[in-house]
Amino acid sequence: METRSRMSLTLSLLIYNLLLPVGLLFMLPGAIRKMRQRGGRWSDLWQRFGFLSAEHQRLIAILPPGTSRLWMHAVSVGEVGIATKLITAMLRQQPGLGIVLTTTTPTGYALATEFAQRQSGRLVVLYSPLDLPGVGRRFIQALAPSQIVLVEAEVWPNLVATARRQSIPVSLVNARLSARSERRFQQLGFLIKPVFSMLHQVLVQEPEDVARWTALAVPAERIHHTGSIKFDPQGAAADPAQVQTLQGILQTAGIRADQPVLLLASTHPGEEALLAQMTQRLRQSHPCLALLIVPRHVERAAALVEELASLGIPVQRRSQITGPCSTLLIDTTGELRAWQELATLVVVGKSFLATGGQNPAEAVMARKPVLFGPHMENFQALIELLLAQEGAVQVPDISMLEQSLDHLLLTPAECARLGVNGHAALARHEGATLKTVQHLL
Repeated sequence: METRSRMSLTLSLLIYNLLLPVGLLFMLPGAIRKMRQRGGRWSDLWQRFGFLSAEHQRLIAILPPGTSRLWMHAVSVGEVGIATKLITAMLRQQPGLGIVLTTTTPTGYALATEFAQRQSGRLVVLYSPLDLPGVGRRFIQALAPSQIVLVEAEVWPNLVATARRQSIPVSLVNARLSARSERRFQQLGFLIKPVFSMLHQVLVQEPEDVARWTALAVPAERIHHTGSIKFDPQGAAADPAQVQTLQGILQTAGIRADQPVLLLASTHPGEEALLAQMTQRLRQSHPCLALLIVPRHVERAAALVEELASLGIPVQRRSQITGPCSTLLIDTTGELRAWQELATLVVVGKSFLATGGQNPAEAVMARKPVLFGPHMENFQALIELLLAQEGAVQVPDISMLEQSLDHLLLTPAECARLGVNGHAALARHEGATLKTVQHLL
């Protein structure tokens, strides 16, 4: 049986390493374009191949060695937010810990770097290595971690195999696996299962995730239901200082504290124009309604300003406010949680014109009435929970969204009820951060 497992893994890695360079070449033009749009630098590419600068090597050398050093990876802004919450709890329990946090995107890197500046030299931020043969080994040699922690669902075959050969445990935390993803993985089971079977432990968000990961060859005794770190109310509150700063920005834009504020969170192409036009119609009955648009990708900000202006909708960018304006486009990152704190109503993006949806949990935890469209497939378990507890509103289209928002703007008591119900529904995840820390430490 062990020989057969090794052969399966060898075949899996062989096929993966034959296809990976082709995939990377295909994605390269888009990746370079996004890197430049999001503030990345050409010098950062060296880190992606496992070559660290002398300064980074110096910072890593300062970290505690041996079992007190670990490597955590978080892909982008959302995963970095989970990682920072987890790291804060870990350092609180074990102050002598040293952590290297890697991320893939420039926006994630910027957020992680800002967080690291408050950790007194106990955290080093790097760009993640490409999962090419040999690159992960070079990275592991430079970092010398006692364990590797991957946030959510990014499992790299070459890295996991290299870590396994060096007896370095690899844990997957806050893992989520939708029914759709499970079906896709099952179709590639002969490639996926040998890799997943090497994971030291998988800490999952929902009880039903246990069976899904077991079906992908992770031994049941290595799977633990901890709940969602992102949904865990512990430490989930927005930074009061950041909220105060954003309140000042609203004042500069002439938006009073008693005005209703509609927040469009993590919108995708096409949604901004559609929802902004809907807001214009709502303003006929609610003339004081302010609109905040937070696009999923801030590099689209300039194009969005032009698009909305062409529709006769005056809009100003958050970073360039020149005077009163009732529609603001948020072109900065790492502020969504604080903006949600200041909103009256929150509409979740990628749920009307695209498939999958965005995570509504942070707005729900802020006790805000949350609405979303028909496409929330990536968060099905969470959506079912919220709807069952009457803690959110799902609508089939923009027309019904407009009607629902009009009703809620007229009934503050209903807004409060939705907020309270949603927050109570997520209470089942309370303590998820601490449970995860206990499994890792």
